Amino acid sequence: MKQDTAMIIIDMINKMDFDGGENLLENSLPVAERLHNFKKEVKKQGVPVIYVNDNFGLWQDNASDLLEECKKGIGKPVVEQMEPAEDDYFIIKPKHSGFFGTQLSILLDHLEVKNLILTGIAGDICVIFTANDAYMREYNLWVPEDGTASEYKEDNENALRIMKRSLAARTDSMDINHVRTIFSS
Repeated sequence: MKQDTAMIIIDMINKMDFDGGENLLENSLPVAERLHNFKKEVKKQGVPVIYVNDNFGLWQDNASDLLEECKKGIGKPVVEQMEPAEDDYFIIKPKHSGFFGTQLSILLDHLEVKNLILTGIAGDICVIFTANDAYMREYNLWVPEDGTASEYKEDNENALRIMKRSLAARTDSMDINHVRTIFSS
């Protein structure tokens, strides 16, 4: 069966060594566990997984160097939970959106993807910026309400509300049964 959906994991590989990082870590830990399990399930259905990650100012790093560097911060428990598999894609981004200055559009075209499952942190910054750019490129969006976190829960809830209302994103919770049906309903 041809797969036209991809799962994007945004900025879960993260030192969290910034103001507000402790709050973000606290809110990210339960999300990381759910994403880890959900990722396994979507991969069983043939959905490609694409990590889109900030470079954190490490302009000469590659994915493995970035991963090791992020394990040195307070975000280590999330990094270890969310470590990419060999067959996952990994794109390093310079700014908030996963599309800006990256090869994400080209990869999605190559994979013939029309539907995106957007997950990760921070829901009110990088996830919503990526969702906005995806919407402008006419992707169908699913941003699971239990698949994102922000420094403040209220900010995450507001971001989800905006993505649902303004970007036509589905925000149903991560349920593996939705993967085949959410974009057809």
